[in-house]
Amino acid sequence: MMRQKRAESRRATHADVWPIDPRAARIPQAWPGWPQKKRFAFVLTHDVEGTRGLSRVERLMALEAKHGFRSCFNFVPEWEYRVPDSLPPKLEESGFEVGVHGLKHDGKLYNSKAQFAENALRINEYLKAWKSFGFRSPLMQHRLGWLHQLKIEYDCSTFDTDPFEPEPDGMGTIFPFWVPNPNGAGYVELPYTLPQDFALFTVLGEKNIDIWKKKLDWVAEHGGMALLNTHPDYMCFEGQAGKDEFPISHYEELLTYVNEKYEGAFWAANPLEVARYYRASVPLASRNSRKKICMVSYNSYETDNRVRRYAESLANRGDHVDVIALGGGTVPLGESGVNGVSVFTVQLRERDERHKWTYAWRLLRFLIVSSICLTRHHRKIKYDLVHVHNIPDFMVFAAWSPKLAGAKLILDIHDIVPELFASKFNASARSVYVGFLKFVEKMSAAFVDHVIISNHIWQKKIVSRSVPKEKCSVFLNNVDSTIFHKRERTRKDGKFIVVFPGSYQWHQGIDIAIKAFARLKSRLPNAEFHLYGGGRTEHDLRRLAEQLGVADSVKFCGSLPLEGIADVLANADLGVVPKRADSFGNEAYSTKIMEFMSQGVPAIISRTKIDSFYFNDRVVRFFEPGNVQELSEAMWELSQNKAMRESLIANGYEYVKQNSWELRKGEYLALIDTLPVEMAPRLSGEAAAELNVDR
Repeated sequence: MMRQKRAESRRATHADVWPIDPRAARIPQAWPGWPQKKRFAFVLTHDVEGTRGLSRVERLMALEAKHGFRSCFNFVPEWEYRVPDSLPPKLEESGFEVGVHGLKHDGKLYNSKAQFAENALRINEYLKAWKSFGFRSPLMQHRLGWLHQLKIEYDCSTFDTDPFEPEPDGMGTIFPFWVPNPNGAGYVELPYTLPQDFALFTVLGEKNIDIWKKKLDWVAEHGGMALLNTHPDYMCFEGQAGKDEFPISHYEELLTYVNEKYEGAFWAANPLEVARYYRASVPLASRNSRKKICMVSYNSYETDNRVRRYAESLANRGDHVDVIALGGGTVPLGESGVNGVSVFTVQLRERDERHKWTYAWRLLRFLIVSSICLTRHHRKIKYDLVHVHNIPDFMVFAAWSPKLAGAKLILDIHDIVPELFASKFNASARSVYVGFLKFVEKMSAAFVDHVIISNHIWQKKIVSRSVPKEKCSVFLNNVDSTIFHKRERTRKDGKFIVVFPGSYQWHQGIDIAIKAFARLKSRLPNAEFHLYGGGRTEHDLRRLAEQLGVADSVKFCGSLPLEGIADVLANADLGVVPKRADSFGNEAYSTKIMEFMSQGVPAIISRTKIDSFYFNDRVVRFFEPGNVQELSEAMWELSQNKAMRESLIANGYEYVKQNSWELRKGEYLALIDTLPVEMAPRLSGEAAAELNVDR
């Protein structure tokens, strides 16, 4: 009765995603289609919950066989009934399948990791005894990362959309997907996509199968998997149906409907057949996952190359990805979709902080708002992992609610905060503020499961003071070729364009570049300096350009999304990265260098510690940091020396090819797949090796 009351309100509030979630029809990238070019797959499964259901198994087998179908029966090993030894072989001989339905039907399977590990050993014994290869959790509870401790080829404990379940977080897909473990093995997940019988007829009180038909037709139209889970316990084969039963004629009507409307167009398969077909036809590297991931970033999504690279790589392989970020550019406040990623902008970005307390207040405000947003979404979606991007480090505490619920956390350090703060606000490295930020860094790193750092120099520093080495990975700002692919030059105005894209912060040395450009302008009248980005120093930079007499040639062009920056660079003649080496910029890796290279733009960069670590004279033109005269001469030299430009361009293309995101993406995806996996210590050695066999 309580479920019925709850269902009434949830049916209304979830009308946009139940019984049909339009987003679930998205076809996985490497999807090969069904065998013999069938339009869709039709899969029947049954959960046998009690003695009443067990007594009806053979009658249900006969009914399905009469209509030409075979199904999978999932039995509870240690519950109110005992499965006769003769039943599993009889089902197998008749073309049916046997699955294991938890251990007990008490909703306690996932109460603790230690207890699950104990139960997993017993479940594996039943899997072996019944010659079963599939599993389904009671009550449709699911901890997919824990199931690697079972010797299974597939699991059926999830659904595409079902707000009426105790754990109502849908997978948002009507296709099978892969759940990998760290050893390259894994299992296939088969979500049910037609509403369960108990929810449909008992909880919602439906008197016919119109919803089944409607959903089946939609799945068939989109080429998905129509997987149904019913219970013989609730099927009334004769007489008046009880309060928790429905007439078996409803089920038989569905079988007749499928046969008559879709004769020859569907693949009638058991779950194991679907799982093995998937494994055989989709290469391991191309298998679609369905992790549920949220990213939090105090930045505008459309302009953040690093966040977009992660998020869209995950979405492209089939994962559910949400991003909570700042509003800016063309992305409005509220929800929007960007290349398969749901972006929730919760606060506008202002870059006019002239005092550290103004900056701190805006960060704290975003922490509070993003925490509320993340908590609300997690209740509905139940994220597997939350990937939080600094700045600031303490933004990881926005994910307190998912962490308590078992989600894994990543802190991604784009910029090392104590040093950035000291540079941004001219604070001493020994000041109380900087010391406090180092403490926050350490506490934030301790709160998460893994830390990503954006270059190897910073990794050494972070490991020395805040993070164990084994808990830290380095991912550079590699160029994403899906955005920064080679573009054709379209500008033919005869001007010589020098370009800088990025934030207008002091450590970036933009004032140095403007002074150098002013000298170049006297020798190269057709030169212009275009700056894309923003920051609190823009007013000072404009005034500097006016004082030097080049205000008409120094263009402040505002911020652009990454696609727009790529178009701009394709039409530039020269890129500059004039960072100071006596500040934060000495160790801050500049994404823009490889972006220049990707578009065939020669780059002049200051010889900082970080850039000397990653680049050489074959791919960039160095100048001594802070040396206006040398930077100006380098600009003049590259404007006049065609052979040098062509050499830098050719070598730059090769450098980008060898350091592209495509080559590093697999390592990031492996990290995402590894963190949610729970493997018990007891399953080490031979037992673990046996589980990792890709049967």
